[in-house]
Amino acid sequence: MTNKDDLVAGRYRLAGRIGRGAMGVVWRAYDERLDRTVAVKLLSFDAALGGTEGEQADARVMREARLAARIQHPNAIQVHDVVEHDGRPCLVMEYLPSESLSAVLNDRGALPADEVARIGAQIAGALAAAHDVGIVHRDVKPDNVLIAPDGTVKITDFGISRAVGDATMTSNGIIAGTPAFLAPEVADGGKAGFPSDVYSLGSTLYAATEGTPPFGVDENTIALLRKVSTGEIRPPYQSGALSPLLLWLLRADPSERPSMREAEEYLATGKRPPEFQPRTATMTLPPPKPRKRGVWLAAAAVLLVAIGLVVGLAINRGQPSQPQALPEPLIVPSSTTTSRPQSTCEADYRITNSWPDGYEALVTVRAKATRLNGWTVSWTLPGGQRITNLWNGTLSQDGTSIQVAAAQWNTAVESSTSFGFIAGTTGPNPVKPDVTCTAR
Repeated sequence: MTNKDDLVAGRYRLAGRIGRGAMGVVWRAYDERLDRTVAVKLLSFDAALGGTEGEQADARVMREARLAARIQHPNAIQVHDVVEHDGRPCLVMEYLPSESLSAVLNDRGALPADEVARIGAQIAGALAAAHDVGIVHRDVKPDNVLIAPDGTVKITDFGISRAVGDATMTSNGIIAGTPAFLAPEVADGGKAGFPSDVYSLGSTLYAATEGTPPFGVDENTIALLRKVSTGEIRPPYQSGALSPLLLWLLRADPSERPSMREAEEYLATGKRPPEFQPRTATMTLPPPKPRKRGVWLAAAAVLLVAIGLVVGLAINRGQPSQPQALPEPLIVPSSTTTSRPQSTCEADYRITNSWPDGYEALVTVRAKATRLNGWTVSWTLPGGQRITNLWNGTLSQDGTSIQVAAAQWNTAVESSTSFGFIAGTTGPNPVKPDVTCTAR
């Protein structure tokens, strides 16, 4: 068992435990040869993937060291050395007096959006450098973001990252990563890649401004993974002007997310992300031709007259011939009113956040009686407004007429579901419109 004051590799004197990473316990230590403080990561036997020891665990730590040593960036924790202690490999890293972002959030609660943007820009820069050399972190989360007293931020623990093209170390079925911060495609069993790091960064920054991850927390890992795999996030309520960028990072489709380098640029400069363009083409129906209705009604009238004549002949067949009165002319009403079935869904539209040139809205769709197997919410967008980002739905727009239909993952509704959007505006403060919900 390792204790305080133990000497590792004949030069690193352990001074105190400072945390636990994905693969082991991290100690603050003193390098007696170079007269400096370092961090030493000692492998925990029960942390080896699959619960095995020996060669697999040794290869795992060596692999972590090789990967991390390739990343040279001021916002990434540097790896100094790999040594052995009690027959086990240990990682010697740069020591940064700091608190994790997780600890900061526990102490202060949700942080202001501008502070979170500064944190995010530094982390995105380090992750972009990792991506440049082909490394996917795979476990971006508040625990792995370190914040020094002077505001310096560094990402640590590439312990479950892997270089693109390397053999995976999770072939035994273990999911590498923290469920609440995984990308939907990874939670659904897909491979981690650069876009999944972008999503996890978005989840981390979302948790920093909102105080909870996008999918909440759940002690039931399987239940949480199912939520994450749907991509149906809880919309941000207090992220303010940072909301559009968070929603870009958290797009369910990996191809619609920015690169990590783009994420760094937008976080550092405060630029507004590009406007959201719906992937589903908008279909605009042509206006009805005015003669269509008259032609149809005339045809119906002729048909009814013909049917009347045939029926009359059939009734009078075989009876004495008598003078017949001319039939009264058939009058076809100019319009008819048909009763529509009662709607089986309802929509609740709420403006959840606003700023000088935009706002955020959340729409909740509820099934009124029976399960919904499809739904569409419609409303008229006020002048001077435009939808720039939408999540959990499919947008179709014809001028100011807006329709949002179900996404693939929330078509069936037992009780309720929701979608949200960011809109830009050049007019007065947003006003709640009248919305209509229709369902199949």
